Amino acid sequence: MEEKQVGQGQLKRNLKQRHLTMIAIGGSIGTALFLSTGYALNQAGPGGLVAAYLFVAVMIYFIIMSLGEMATYLPCAGSFQTYSSLYVSPSFGFSIGWCYWFSWAVVVGIEVVASALIMKYWFPDVPSWIWSIIFVVIVLGLNLMSAKAYGEAEFWFASIKVIAVVSFLIVGIGMMTGVMGGEGPIGFSNFVGSEGGLFPKGISAALVVSFTAVFCYLGTEIVGIAAGEGENPEKTIPKAVKTVFVRIAIFYIGSTFMVAALIPWQEGTVEISPFTLVFSKIGIPAAATLMNFVVLTSTLSCANAGLYASSRMVFAMAKEGKAPKIFANVNKRGVPVPALILTGCMGGAAFLSKFISPDKVYVLLVSASAITVLFAWIGICVSHINFRKQLVKRGFDLTNLKFKAPFYPVGSYIAAILCIIVIIAQFFDDTARLTAVLGVPMFFILWIVGKYKEKKGTLWVPSEESIRAQSISGDRLEKSA
Repeated sequence: MEEKQVGQGQLKRNLKQRHLTMIAIGGSIGTALFLSTGYALNQAGPGGLVAAYLFVAVMIYFIIMSLGEMATYLPCAGSFQTYSSLYVSPSFGFSIGWCYWFSWAVVVGIEVVASALIMKYWFPDVPSWIWSIIFVVIVLGLNLMSAKAYGEAEFWFASIKVIAVVSFLIVGIGMMTGVMGGEGPIGFSNFVGSEGGLFPKGISAALVVSFTAVFCYLGTEIVGIAAGEGENPEKTIPKAVKTVFVRIAIFYIGSTFMVAALIPWQEGTVEISPFTLVFSKIGIPAAATLMNFVVLTSTLSCANAGLYASSRMVFAMAKEGKAPKIFANVNKRGVPVPALILTGCMGGAAFLSKFISPDKVYVLLVSASAITVLFAWIGICVSHINFRKQLVKRGFDLTNLKFKAPFYPVGSYIAAILCIIVIIAQFFDDTARLTAVLGVPMFFILWIVGKYKEKKGTLWVPSEESIRAQSISGDRLEKSA
């Protein structure tokens, strides 16, 4: 198909390696870790909680390695949406891109609502909508300044969460060994002596909870999107990809292990953070206030990362005919302002739904946003498989790849199959079934719409050469600024 170009503007390479690393960490460590792990513990038991997070960690490892290889070879703001268009089909990329945008646009609103509700702890008489507006303005303002300002803010947001998680792990070890807590060593009593054993509700419960784990890991793929604005991507992306997975595996698997070890599964709940429960048990003064502040920064961090990721996705799609051309416009700092405003409005609509819709509808939106990300992850795997095949077909020497995903192609196939298993598992859960009923058709409806647009000639595949040319142009713009 004939390639077209939309030349409204280019992004600038303002993000350093520390920004890329913290962007992925900040986007994935949010309220899901600080709140949802308690619910997951209650639903699956100690063994089920840890097994679910290990299960998804394996999936994420292969996905991030696959994305890292493609992003190092061809860094661009469209990331896996562009790769899906290049190496699968424009219609497939159309569906992947809009599903991913929808997912994060809704999450932006969700996190803003959570932030407003958290503020009620300190200011119970101030209406939540006031805080919602304030936080939307703050997050939108950070993103409008420049990618560098966004990256710097995300670096510090994520740093607070990292410190909190590390502190939690240290406290957890102290309580398990009896150094802290004053009740003697807890050890592995909640694993070996809990009512019902490791899997009180059966091993199948771990599969259902794995959906919660997927939502927790949501955001690890942002490092691929940020690659389009990263300095020296051939060096920074491989380093960021490797460190992101190691750190997240430690934080998530380590944290969930500690939650399961320190809190009886019957006490798990989404209403009280397990982090707060643990800190309160060792008698730390103002533990609730401390953790409330950490959870607040984590929600703002996720909203910040979500607004960045979804706006860049719309920008990239507009450059390829998958979204109105206006969203390809950027300001003099290389910021896609129309795309940011669109996502900010969608996020606003999402948090307003909290006040005008029943709670079940709101939760349904949260779940629908998560399941659409699974399709995006499948898209990464399929794109990577075809990417390698096309390189070999055109005679490219694979030894020239600056970063190669290990275990190819087995890793990509395993990750895709695991994603499909998690999606199918939702049809067997009373609550998540509604999510699957909405999320699965959404992907295929968008794919059909994409096929119609592709047939009409309104979608096109950007060549690798044109993407690199735009990247070089962005570098030159940055140097001349």
